[in-house]
Amino acid sequence: MTRIDTENRSPFPIPFGWFQIGWGGDLKPGEVKPLEYFGRHLALWRDDNGVAKLNSAHCPHLGAHLAYGGTVHGEELTCPFHGWRFTADGRNSHIPYSQRINKKACLDTFPVVERNGLLMAWYHPDGSEPQWEVPEVPEFNDPDNFTEVITREYVIEAPWQELAENGVDSAHFRYVHHTEEVPELVSYDTDGHLAQMRSIQKFPTPRGVVDGRIDADSHGPGFSVIRFGGIVDTVLMGCNSPITPNRCHMRFTFTVRRLGDDAINSTVGQAFVDEIDKQVQEDTPIWQNKAYIARPALADTDGPFTKFRRWASQFYAEPVDDGADVYVPQDAYPFEPLETASRKYGSDPFQS
Repeated sequence: MTRIDTENRSPFPIPFGWFQIGWGGDLKPGEVKPLEYFGRHLALWRDDNGVAKLNSAHCPHLGAHLAYGGTVHGEELTCPFHGWRFTADGRNSHIPYSQRINKKACLDTFPVVERNGLLMAWYHPDGSEPQWEVPEVPEFNDPDNFTEVITREYVIEAPWQELAENGVDSAHFRYVHHTEEVPELVSYDTDGHLAQMRSIQKFPTPRGVVDGRIDADSHGPGFSVIRFGGIVDTVLMGCNSPITPNRCHMRFTFTVRRLGDDAINSTVGQAFVDEIDKQVQEDTPIWQNKAYIARPALADTDGPFTKFRRWASQFYAEPVDDGADVYVPQDAYPFEPLETASRKYGSDPFQS
């Protein structure tokens, strides 16, 4: 008998790793912003020296939210309620109406790095130190050869692992996105926190079908670098940040190889980004309405789902629920077909 869980959307807790919490240019020195990630309320701030910091949001004194009215003084964050100050490592450093500090009053602290134009925070439920580094991506640090970035972001009602599993699901590209053929998965390899996928894909365009490549490198659950070749060399940093175990904030940051003319750069690059954006919108109702099948009945030509799931399992420090075979969403989300280039210029797989 199939065991069905209708109360829990998925068996997964929040994974640990590096996760995007913003773009560097969106946070000014002295600014404090409220965030919600990892099932927590957080305060993101940049000190007067320009260094970004992330702490738990509620003051341990009497619970005020530090990002609503809190201020930055030098390298310290000040509570708007009673003026208590805290250092970047969460220690109470000043109480304006007392001669003593409170050593027990501490904020949780999350390591932050600013790299490739992104603000990335390390999360681990036990507070463990980072186990790997966020790599520098050359294309996002090469303004002479690559364009200014284009960004997109989405909030998706699904757990991280369901979103990430798309990468190894070659067949869905044909049936959800109407690519001309099922992409050929050349290789899928894992090594510790790193997973690398290489594939060949045919893109329908107004000038016919174009042979392309997709090379993806995933550095843990929250940071991937995807390189598209064929139409125009495009690089995407894809970041999934868990808001809760079953809700993700997905951010895409694109750059395109310069073609020698700013107008052409803008037109071609924008068209490709728009196509990827529409594909995410096509994926979203699938993600949000699908059940998680613990032991899927796979075709012999399906992608390396088992290998992906084994790689993903290492990022859960808390127990994964194994009490059901099927985990069903509690809500329903509408599906609205979009006209993508693949649908407009390619063939319909359901009519063949």
